[in-house]
Amino acid sequence: MACISPDGKPTVSGAKILRALKAKAGSAEEVSQNAGLPLFRVRSGLRELTQAGLVSQKGEQYELSAKGSELADTLPA
Repeated sequence: MACISPDGKPTVSGAKILRALKAKAGSAEEVSQNAGLPLFRVRSGLRELTQAGLVSQKGEQYELSAKGSELADTLPA
Protein backbone atom coordinates (compact mmCIF):
# COMPACT_ATOMS: atom_id res chain seq x y z
CA MET A 1 0.00 0.00 0.00
CA ALA A 2 1.41 3.33 -1.06
CA CYS A 3 1.90 6.18 1.37
CA ILE A 4 1.67 8.90 -1.26
CA SER A 5 -1.18 9.06 -3.74
CA PRO A 6 -0.57 9.90 -7.42
CA ASP A 7 -1.59 13.52 -6.74
CA GLY A 8 1.24 13.84 -4.18
CA LYS A 9 -0.91 13.81 -1.06
CA PRO A 10 -0.34 11.31 1.75
CA THR A 11 -2.65 8.31 1.92
CA VAL A 12 -4.28 7.29 5.20
CA SER A 13 -1.26 5.20 6.21
CA GLY A 14 1.14 7.92 5.04
CA ALA A 15 -0.69 10.48 7.17
CA LYS A 16 -0.51 8.17 10.20
CA ILE A 17 3.25 7.81 9.75
CA LEU A 18 3.72 11.57 9.37
CA ARG A 19 1.63 12.21 12.51
CA ALA A 20 3.66 9.65 14.46
CA LEU A 21 6.89 11.35 13.41
CA LYS A 22 5.44 14.73 14.34
CA ALA A 23 4.76 13.26 17.81
CA LYS A 24 8.52 12.51 17.96
CA ALA A 25 8.45 8.77 17.30
CA GLY A 26 11.90 8.07 15.88
CA SER A 27 12.57 4.44 15.03
CA ALA A 28 10.44 2.36 12.67
CA GLU A 29 9.27 0.36 15.70
CA GLU A 30 8.22 3.52 17.56
CA VAL A 31 6.41 4.83 14.48
CA SER A 32 4.64 1.47 14.09
CA GLN A 33 3.48 1.53 17.68
CA ASN A 34 2.44 5.19 17.61
CA ALA A 35 0.66 4.94 14.23
CA GLY A 36 -1.03 1.61 14.92
CA LEU A 37 0.34 0.14 11.70
CA PRO A 38 2.21 -3.11 11.09
CA LEU A 39 5.99 -2.73 11.11
CA PHE A 40 6.36 -3.99 7.51
CA ARG A 41 3.98 -1.27 6.30
CA VAL A 42 5.78 1.42 8.31
CA ARG A 43 9.18 0.39 6.95
CA SER A 44 8.00 0.52 3.33
CA GLY A 45 6.16 3.78 4.04
CA LEU A 46 9.22 5.37 5.58
CA ARG A 47 11.26 4.44 2.49
CA GLU A 48 8.63 5.99 0.24
CA LEU A 49 8.30 9.13 2.36
CA THR A 50 12.10 9.48 2.45
CA GLN A 51 12.27 9.24 -1.34
CA ALA A 52 9.56 11.91 -1.56
CA GLY A 53 11.64 14.24 0.63
CA LEU A 54 9.14 14.28 3.51
CA VAL A 55 11.24 12.25 5.94
CA SER A 56 14.96 11.99 6.60
CA GLN A 57 16.85 9.08 8.15
CA LYS A 58 19.81 9.26 10.50
CA GLY A 59 20.96 5.77 11.37
CA GLU A 60 17.93 3.92 12.71
CA GLN A 61 16.02 7.13 13.50
CA TYR A 62 13.58 8.98 11.28
CA GLU A 63 12.40 12.56 11.45
CA LEU A 64 10.27 14.89 9.38
CA SER A 65 12.04 17.08 6.87
CA ALA A 66 11.02 20.74 6.66
CA LYS A 67 8.66 19.80 3.81
CA GLY A 68 7.27 16.87 5.79
CA SER A 69 6.76 18.98 8.89
CA GLU A 70 4.89 21.58 6.87
CA LEU A 71 2.66 18.88 5.38
CA ALA A 72 2.09 17.20 8.77
CA ASP A 73 0.86 20.52 10.17
CA THR A 74 -1.96 20.52 7.59
CA LEU A 75 -3.18 17.00 8.38
CA PRO A 76 -6.34 16.60 10.44
CA ALA A 77 -5.76 15.15 13.90
